Amino acid sequence: MRKRVDSQVEEINKKEKAAAIVAALEKEYPAALCQLSYIKPHELLIATRLAAQCTDFRVNIVTKTLFEKYKSVADFAAANPGDIEKIIKSCGLFKTKARDIVNMCAKLMDEYGGAVPDSIEKLTALPGVGRKTANLIMGDIYKKPAVVCDTHCIRITNLLGLADSPNPLKVETQLREILDPQKSNDFCHRLVLHGRAVCAARRPRCGDCVLSGLCDFFQSEDRKSEKR
Repeated sequence: MRKRVDSQVEEINKKEKAAAIVAALEKEYPAALCQLSYIKPHELLIATRLAAQCTDFRVNIVTKTLFEKYKSVADFAAANPGDIEKIIKSCGLFKTKARDIVNMCAKLMDEYGGAVPDSIEKLTALPGVGRKTANLIMGDIYKKPAVVCDTHCIRITNLLGLADSPNPLKVETQLREILDPQKSNDFCHRLVLHGRAVCAARRPRCGDCVLSGLCDFFQSEDRKSEKR
């Protein structure tokens, strides 16, 4: 019984900590926007596929040309993968990505009349679409609660002590339990901004971080310093 009570208290404390972190990030980064450029729902779906092992900056350069040539889901579904490869080559893994884009759009045409579905299950059934992409679509396109577990989200939430795993699905599950559902998607966007501006993987600027007082990693480093 004691163990169960302790677990409940820990969960409450973690929710309070998560709320404090969300508030601090909201103040630091008022505009929580996706860094990928798009206008239509399928464009975000494609851009996110291209962003695998590639920077958003590079993807935005490539998609400007790509979306000018292929203006609809039907255009992509009928495209020759080889022609798409030539445009997206600088994004890396271009052969696989081109094939996924064509097959993804073909399935959208065949099963959804060219519309992008609005459920995690249907989205992840599309070629080349994982939970990260599906969550981004759910949050940014359909404004539903979403947790986009990219590398920034996984790394920073582990440092903060909100999550304790490198596994994207486990981190997503842990964060869903403690985050305000209405703020979870923007929270993930802000983690990307924070990861780029302050909490860089190789050189985190902990002294400039608005989350240092709430960060398990920073607090543990302080304790190590005090013991020296």
